[in-house]
Amino acid sequence: MLEVVALSALTAFLMSVGNGAAGEMGKQLLLSTGALVRRTTGGRTPLPASPEERTELAGLVHARLGRDARLADEWALVLRTHGLPGTPALARGGGLPPAPRHFTNRHGELRRLAREATRPADGRPRVALLHGPPGIGTTAAALRLGAEQHARFPDGQFYVDLRDAATDGGPGPGAVLARLLRQMGVEPGLLPAAAADREELYRRLTADRRALVVVDHATSPAQVRGLTPSAPGVFLIVVVSGRPFALEAERVEVGPLSDRHAARMLRDLAGAEEVARARTRLPRLVRQCAGNAFALRAAAARLGTEEPDGPRPGAGPGSGTGPEEGGPGEDPEANDPVRAAVRTATARLRPATARMCRLAALGAWPGLDAPLAAAVADVSPDEATGMLAEAVDARLLEPTAGERHRFRPEVRRYLADTAGPELGVAECSAAVVRGLDTVLNRALHAAHAALPGSWRTEPAPSDGTAYGDEAEGLGVLRTELDNVVRAVSLADQYGHVTTALRLARALWPLQLKAGHWDDVLPALRIAARRADAHEPRTRMAGALHFQLAHCLDQLGRREEADRAALAAVECERAAGHLRGEASAVEMLGLFHLYRWDHPAAHERFTEARGVYERIASGQEGSGDLPRALALLDRHEGRALRGMDRLEESRRLLGTAVGFFERTGEAYNTARALTDLAETLHDAGMDTEALAHITRAERLLDPAAVPHRQYLTALRARCETPV
Repeated sequence: MLEVVALSALTAFLMSVGNGAAGEMGKQLLLSTGALVRRTTGGRTPLPASPEERTELAGLVHARLGRDARLADEWALVLRTHGLPGTPALARGGGLPPAPRHFTNRHGELRRLAREATRPADGRPRVALLHGPPGIGTTAAALRLGAEQHARFPDGQFYVDLRDAATDGGPGPGAVLARLLRQMGVEPGLLPAAAADREELYRRLTADRRALVVVDHATSPAQVRGLTPSAPGVFLIVVVSGRPFALEAERVEVGPLSDRHAARMLRDLAGAEEVARARTRLPRLVRQCAGNAFALRAAAARLGTEEPDGPRPGAGPGSGTGPEEGGPGEDPEANDPVRAAVRTATARLRPATARMCRLAALGAWPGLDAPLAAAVADVSPDEATGMLAEAVDARLLEPTAGERHRFRPEVRRYLADTAGPELGVAECSAAVVRGLDTVLNRALHAAHAALPGSWRTEPAPSDGTAYGDEAEGLGVLRTELDNVVRAVSLADQYGHVTTALRLARALWPLQLKAGHWDDVLPALRIAARRADAHEPRTRMAGALHFQLAHCLDQLGRREEADRAALAAVECERAAGHLRGEASAVEMLGLFHLYRWDHPAAHERFTEARGVYERIASGQEGSGDLPRALALLDRHEGRALRGMDRLEESRRLLGTAVGFFERTGEAYNTARALTDLAETLHDAGMDTEALAHITRAERLLDPAAVPHRQYLTALRARCETPV
């Protein structure tokens, strides 16, 4: 019986398949859909690269279904069993961070923000650009607005802070969208690859919603332009610390507090009794702070001590206590209230703690913990723990999750600027090297634990902390990601090229198993360039181009990915590394496969097989050869299915199933059985397909929910006659 497939449903399904192909089962549905598209259109139909192309393909398929009842029923079954795609539910997220308890004045700024949030929409997006000098209180104003207007945004308040980025200039537009979408409840496997598709999903999620979005520490209009809301109930606040940039928005400047309000803030923070004890110093203190909220909070922290303002007793030239001493450490921006506050706070620290802060600031580490601080300062972890606590009390560091710490950007800049004059170039360089070595050691141990049998990871170092299993190794890599990406840039900046390349290569298990492609991309770009310049046409260059190609393809940057993959092939071939060359050619085949170019994929897989078979017995990589060829059988079988060469596909997929069964690889056996069941279904052999589905279900871990759900849908397709 002919089932009518609505064009709108078909269009929505193709949109969903194209956007949600990041997870393993997302890719499985993508391939299955590609094979069905080829059968429907009767020829090669590349995967659409844009929403417009997906709409055009939906129209073409819909027109063909009107002339073929069996295909129409098959499409209806696919849409019904795999679920008609829809927009995910908007999660309320974690909300905004708490607003400061002692929030003084800013009534004018809050009124302007509230006016933008409540004005008639009139077709104009609700956007405010909140800006002011570093430390002035822009973030506090945004958080206060969110707290006061909480009831106005019943669908959620979402906060993205861009200051933790490991790269200069902060994350790019696609990465900002990814962070926001994850807060809105989008699962990693459903996160679209391309920035344009992420923006489209963001608009669907927020349509007809009333929500507040705050993007803090933005540095360029490109980062936030795609977040401009189209829904009248969504209010976007972009917070800029420093000079504002050009953005179509209501500009709200946060200026200095008046002396009266500054004194009130000091009294609220330090207590009336402490302010009364310091009344003779209070006017000077207020003038020094110049209405800057950060400077006032730092001053309030000092009022509770018995010591007078200024350096600690006994701190003299060479003690590392700050530029009040004059000479080479003199601050060229002495009138800046934030730098003045940092200078004063640093001068009151113990010399060893001040030294640690300066040396750590040179690295700009996104996550500074005690072991890393200990390495940088060349002290014991216990000593570093005390120094970190002292720096937090002085408001030079902010604690973050996992016993880690970060500098405010303007604090870090002052400390880094004064490190060289205070401590000397040699000591600063040595501290950077110690930090790089520590991050590299952690990354290598974690990468080896996460992929213990892979030739793409280095052996674990003989020193340092080993991690117990794959899950722990991958967890450490996740935790260390920002530090590793920062370390690649830092190593490049200081000329430690080999360290930069090894750090980037250690990211492979993370990008393979956990994604984070937006985060690792800057490090991989740096490393691939440096490998071409310093180790051209080597295995290392080939490995890094391979990683870069994989990352770019996952982000939907097809042309760049192809160029990087071809570079990987060339480097591995020049180095005489057959296993690496075959693997890179195989990756090119996978690129074609997931773009529905099945003949080109089959050609690349055949080429890769030829390279693998040149590896002689006893030669490097020969031990991996049987498994590599079994994986290639699976890939080639899927390509043949897409070419409607079903008998050949069945044979190769059956060979892959047999190998993985013999070697006890339950998960890979289940994957190959799923492929084989789909090929049998295409051939009309549903009884045999159902038997393979049952075998696959028995092999899967209960936690493999997406795969189990896919098999349930496939079972329904095989049980329903068309």
